[in-house]
Amino acid sequence: MSRMRRTIARRLVSAKNQTAMLTTFNEVDLTEVNALREKYQESFVKKYGIKLGYMSIFAKACAKVLLEMPDVNAMIDGDDVVYHDYVDISIAISTPNGLVVPPVQNVESLNFAQVEFKIKELADKARNGTLSLEEMSGGTFTITNGGIFGSLLSTPILNEPQSAILGMHAIQQRPVAVNGLVQIRPMMYLALSYDHRVIDGSTSVTFLVKVKKLLEDPVTLLLDL
Repeated sequence: MSRMRRTIARRLVSAKNQTAMLTTFNEVDLTEVNALREKYQESFVKKYGIKLGYMSIFAKACAKVLLEMPDVNAMIDGDDVVYHDYVDISIAISTPNGLVVPPVQNVESLNFAQVEFKIKELADKARNGTLSLEEMSGGTFTITNGGIFGSLLSTPILNEPQSAILGMHAIQQRPVAVNGLVQIRPMMYLALSYDHRVIDGSTSVTFLVKVKKLLEDPVTLLLDL
């Protein structure tokens, strides 16, 4: 195995064996997010020079809820639980040599364009093999998007020493009940794997529900409601 693959293997086995990992699921209707992107994409690109993607919207939604629910943003250090008053979100990036998870720092303080630029910068460096050790270290929470490869549902594995990871998946047009009527909506399954030593089941479920509500009504995210 390559040096990177050995490191990945060691970390994955440790996460599986050293944490009390469970996964909870939900689904999100992305109708309003899609409408927002379609309506403002041209203006966004014209102003910032980069597209408004799903990842920045999900990252900002998670950052808001993580500040409200510090347990999900915490990590174990020995016999202590370490809490953070900032949100550094590690973004899972697939490279020819394996998966890397460099963090976007202080997501709660960045706007959507700044998040998009930082993700692009980290992804370019990851695929060019130019990420520094400093750029790959840290992070308080992780987001991984298996949907770009077509995954419909999965159970993401924790990125130690973090206590939670959100899995995004493929967007599918599915029939759902809306106000008693069947409609076709763009739906995505969400998965939150979490360390039960730090995060209770009710907390994990509440976290996903809060993220779901922000994504289904993104104006509340923009207005910080």
